[in-house]
Amino acid sequence: MEEKEAVCRGVELAYGELSGAPPPRDCTAACCHGGAKMAVLAYSLGKREINQHFTIKNAKLISLVAVLLLLVFHAASRYYEGGDSCEWLLSRGRYLGEDVWQPYGCMMHKYKSIEAKTCLSEKRVAFVGDSRIRQLFYSFIKIINPERKEEGIKHEDISFEDKSYSIKVVTRCSRPRSCHGNLRKCLHVLYETSVTWWLPIVMSVLTVYPFTQWSIKLHGGSSEALQQYKVNLTAIMGQLEKLAEHGEVYWVLQDPVNEEVLSENRKMITNQQLELYNEAAVDVLNSSKRNGRSRVRLVAASRQAALETIIKSDDGLHLPESTRSGAMILMNSVCNKILRPIDGSCCQTLRAPNLLQKLSALFFLGSAVVIMVFHILGNNRHRRHVPPDVESLEEKKPATAAVPPGPKAPFQALCRMGVIMGYFYLCDRADVFMKEQKFYTHSTFFIPLIYIFVLGVFYSDNSKEAKLLNREQTDEWKGWMQLVILIYHISGASAFIPVYMHVRVLVAAYLFQTGYGHFSFFWLKGDFGLYRVCQVLFRLNFLVLVLCVVMDRPYQFYYFVPLVTFWFVVIYTTMAMWPQILQKTANSSGVWHFGVLAKLLGLLMFICFFAFSQGVFERVFSVWPISKLFELNGSIHEWWFRWKLDRFAVIHGMLFAFIYLVLQKRQVLSEGKGETLFSAKISNFLLFLSVVSFITYSIWASSCKTKTECNEMHPYISVVQILAFILIRNIPGYARSIYSSFFAWFGKISLELFICQYHIWLAADTKGILVLIPGNPSLNILVSTFIFVCVAHEISLITNDLAQVVIPKDSMALLKRLGAMGILSLVILWIHNLHIQISTLLQQMR
Repeated sequence: MEEKEAVCRGVELAYGELSGAPPPRDCTAACCHGGAKMAVLAYSLGKREINQHFTIKNAKLISLVAVLLLLVFHAASRYYEGGDSCEWLLSRGRYLGEDVWQPYGCMMHKYKSIEAKTCLSEKRVAFVGDSRIRQLFYSFIKIINPERKEEGIKHEDISFEDKSYSIKVVTRCSRPRSCHGNLRKCLHVLYETSVTWWLPIVMSVLTVYPFTQWSIKLHGGSSEALQQYKVNLTAIMGQLEKLAEHGEVYWVLQDPVNEEVLSENRKMITNQQLELYNEAAVDVLNSSKRNGRSRVRLVAASRQAALETIIKSDDGLHLPESTRSGAMILMNSVCNKILRPIDGSCCQTLRAPNLLQKLSALFFLGSAVVIMVFHILGNNRHRRHVPPDVESLEEKKPATAAVPPGPKAPFQALCRMGVIMGYFYLCDRADVFMKEQKFYTHSTFFIPLIYIFVLGVFYSDNSKEAKLLNREQTDEWKGWMQLVILIYHISGASAFIPVYMHVRVLVAAYLFQTGYGHFSFFWLKGDFGLYRVCQVLFRLNFLVLVLCVVMDRPYQFYYFVPLVTFWFVVIYTTMAMWPQILQKTANSSGVWHFGVLAKLLGLLMFICFFAFSQGVFERVFSVWPISKLFELNGSIHEWWFRWKLDRFAVIHGMLFAFIYLVLQKRQVLSEGKGETLFSAKISNFLLFLSVVSFITYSIWASSCKTKTECNEMHPYISVVQILAFILIRNIPGYARSIYSSFFAWFGKISLELFICQYHIWLAADTKGILVLIPGNPSLNILVSTFIFVCVAHEISLITNDLAQVVIPKDSMALLKRLGAMGILSLVILWIHNLHIQISTLLQQMR
């Protein structure tokens, strides 16, 4: 009994601390009955302890230390183990799933026919070896011409030619018996014929796959044959080195065999024998190295891949076509440095920073110098403002009067931004960290999804208000949607159409919130001033504009920001144009409500006109300088696709906001805490309808056969699931009274999370995954995610700090700064265009 009373006293104290209210009279009955309230208390205490000891400030310090340690680790690793991504490509890797090969530390591009033809134009490729090299030959030419079939006389040389691109691919010495099992003789024949056929070629490729299996087969795996193999290989190294002076020479190690299914006449070919021959080849190649490197490149990755797939072989010797990764490895080794695909980081050399990138580095360094000067002069006054929300610009008022930021504040913000941009550059433009390709499985998407929703439930709190779509709820909504989108991107879930379609609804929901939030602000407050507009545009675009310069990417590359910026301008224009109809205007006469509906109808007609007039749309957005904002790779097509896909989402949000605010004003809704939104019958009916609609959409999305087919329907029906979610989330009073503070926290930095993922969580401009910790994918995701979230949060604060300085409230000062920014933008565009023209001229001269 004493123990029970002691526990209750502890509960009394904790209860008073947490709630600020007196504890229940009967402590024993209140907290010790059944243990339910003890669990609630433990839950609250656990949250408080976590929040107390793990603050965002501490997290950022930890992430900074982690980045510095990782930089040292990767620099040391490259110095001592070698940092040549070509060696990584050719030497080792692992399978992602059954048939997707992942080289160690870099990304392998999957070449299409036109890309392979462009790369190999006016080149010659020779494959030297037996039936296994014949397989590699066919896999290689099927990349160039997918229609080519495996045909030809067994053990005869085969050739492939594409006259339009002047490409020739051949096999040589396909009849080992004609060379009497002598590798030296076969390669000597090739070398003699190559004097007239090979050497004049500007760029050529020779792939050698030794006749190991024939040597073992003809000589019974004798040690004498192995010794003769070494002698022959040593003798031909000089010829291979000479060939390598005029092209690229690859020596492919022998793949293993499946001894259990080998035919009787091949039983003497064992993996032990093949390993001895491979070791001999490695020894000879290593002994021929000059300055620590041989011109003849060793391909060991295909053998490592075959160790896992040879079990699928029908005859125990030859690999099935679907498991042959050697041809794509060779294509990446030859072509990546020529075509430089963004998702083919293996074998690529670094691009030199362009003029704008160098100028941006000098600008950030200049900010650091100014900070040092201020520090020496002793000017340390700086106060960080509470960041207002982009949608409503509502701001928590500080208890004391805000101190205006001192002259040091913007330079501190720029200095912090410079450090962060340095990290961005190291992650996705420098050869420091590794990259890997994405690979989708259901577990990589759904398991993290379960984790985050468990965390979201754990961090649940009472809402300050119970209004429909209150600020805490919309932050929560943005937060969990953003986390789902992040998991969708890193897991490569776009390959799974049902997930793709549901994520498309989430993007539409973001735009729905854009329409809802901005319409509500203009309708209620009527603030159409230039300051408001500039604040929103700055907060939406600051990070992206910096990244466009630092990462050398066009504005449209970060497609979501141009999209929400465009729609904000449309909403502003719609609401600000004559007649300006606000809530206080409509209260005087209900006729004004029809005026708002007329404006929305006009906006709908504007959207439909452009949606069904692609030619007009492209002409409008191809006009300079607008084209600089919306073109991607010289085309407006990507902008057209993104705009058209969610073209009705914003107007749906505006219409919903209008109906809700009118019903709220007329007191049709019950928005008290614990109250259902409508009467019991209407609420039950709407809840039932919403659940059915939600499930129906999910069934439809799961039945989609192609993305194109589903995308055609998406603009018209995405609103069904959005409205269903809003009603399910808001009709029950208890649901409106609580929210997830975990999701809401992420919702406040959702824009920064969406943009930052491009370069410091994903890699290769979202095509791959950033690898900070090689060899441990799970730990790598945890560490990179932790750093990524800390960086996104810091950028949101930097944006707020700079917004206070860059966007003054004084109209004249603001106009002057806008003029200066316009001139600066024109200068940057001129420098960029000049740099492109000079680069093009230099390439033509070469």
